[in-house]
Amino acid sequence: MTAGPRTAEALLALDEITRRLRRECPWDREQDERSIVPHTVEEAYELADAAHSGDDAKLLDELGDVLFQVYFLSLLMEERGAGDLASVADACREKLVRRHPHVFGSRTAEDAVTVVANWDEIKRGENDAAGPFGDLPENLPATLYAKKVLRRAGLTAKAPTGGADEFEAMGERLLGVVQAAADAGVDPELALRAAADGVRARVERAPVS
Repeated sequence: MTAGPRTAEALLALDEITRRLRRECPWDREQDERSIVPHTVEEAYELADAAHSGDDAKLLDELGDVLFQVYFLSLLMEERGAGDLASVADACREKLVRRHPHVFGSRTAEDAVTVVANWDEIKRGENDAAGPFGDLPENLPATLYAKKVLRRAGLTAKAPTGGADEFEAMGERLLGVVQAAADAGVDPELALRAAADGVRARVERAPVS
C-alpha cells in the first residue's frame, strides 16, 4: 500500500497552515528551536501515553500534534537555509535504508534481536570518531539514558522480549527501588544517572582492541 492523493493533499494543507501560523500568529512568530522543543518533548510523552491507552481517537490526535512539531521545526530550518521538510524526509529515508540491510541489501535477519544488533553495528560505524556514546543526549530522563548507555556498552538485551506479566513485575521492582532511594534520602534520578555515567566512563577508558 502506498500513500495516495488524499495523503499528499492532507500533508500539503498542514504545510500551508504551519506557514500561515508562522506568519500571522504572534506566539508562533516568536518561537525558535530552543523555545519550541519543550513542547515537542511534551507532545512525545502525550503520544506515548496515547499509544499505551488503547484509545485510537486519542492516538490519532496526539500523532497530529507530533506531526505539527516536525513541520514547524522543519520550517524554522528552512527560514535560515539549513534544510526543509523535504530534506528531513530524505535524510530519514536514507537512514532507514542504510540501517535495514536485511530489507534493502544483502544481509539476513530472522528475528528482531538480529535487526537491532545490525542497527547498532551500523550506527556505531556512522559515529566511529565520536565513540559509542558520542551522540547520546545527556538530557534524557535517567531511565532512558541508562538504558541507552547499557545497550551501547553491550551490557543489555538487544530487543524487548518480556510479556505483560514480566512488564508488570519489572515495574513493581523499579517502583521498589525508587521507594528505597526515597527512604534513604537519595534522589533516584540522580543516582541512576550517576551509575550510568560510571558505566559510560569505564567503557570509554577501556583500551581499544
